[in-house]
Amino acid sequence: MPNATAKKLSRIQQRNRRVILDAALDVFSTHGYRGTTLDQIATQAGLSKPNILYYFEGKEAIHVTLLNQLMETWLEPLVTIDPEGDPVEELLDYVQRKLDMARDLPRESRLFAGEIIQGAPRMSPHLLADLKPLFDEKCGVIQSWVDQERLARVDPQHLIFSIWATTQHYADFGTQVSVLLEQDTDPHTRASAHLRAMFEHLLRLAH
Repeated sequence: MPNATAKKLSRIQQRNRRVILDAALDVFSTHGYRGTTLDQIATQAGLSKPNILYYFEGKEAIHVTLLNQLMETWLEPLVTIDPEGDPVEELLDYVQRKLDMARDLPRESRLFAGEIIQGAPRMSPHLLADLKPLFDEKCGVIQSWVDQERLARVDPQHLIFSIWATTQHYADFGTQVSVLLEQDTDPHTRASAHLRAMFEHLLRLAH
């Protein structure tokens, strides 16, 4: 059966496609790619399996669509680091944007993490074509700030890895965070203050 993505969709078809993708995001982020079935996605979407297959060729096509949509969103905070800005504030703003994404887009974060853990079988082209050049560019910016003595002597690559690890943790390990901070009604505010203090201490030049 031909899927509907190759032709112009009606308003109802566009809505159904969004419903399918949102349902799939729920299921993939909970069960991972291998643990997800089309039946689960159909149940979550409230649609029949044949209806799902009208819009997408199969599970992989849905997964790839979600990953493609996610990549631009995921790269945006890194893109916005301004070489002409104040180095410490630019990087602290980046930390905050990544933490905000962990709060606002936890399903997307887990989807991305699950794909990477599996060896990025469907995302490798994006990593090579989109993330790697941007990562290298921003590492060059950070290194230039270090060389100009506008920033403490940090390893640019591992600094970015550390930012990813300490911010995405709140999404990828959200269940653990909730259990351990059961009395905390606003962990995001505390996390924001902690990460800002930690990275500011790391990044500012000693006087």
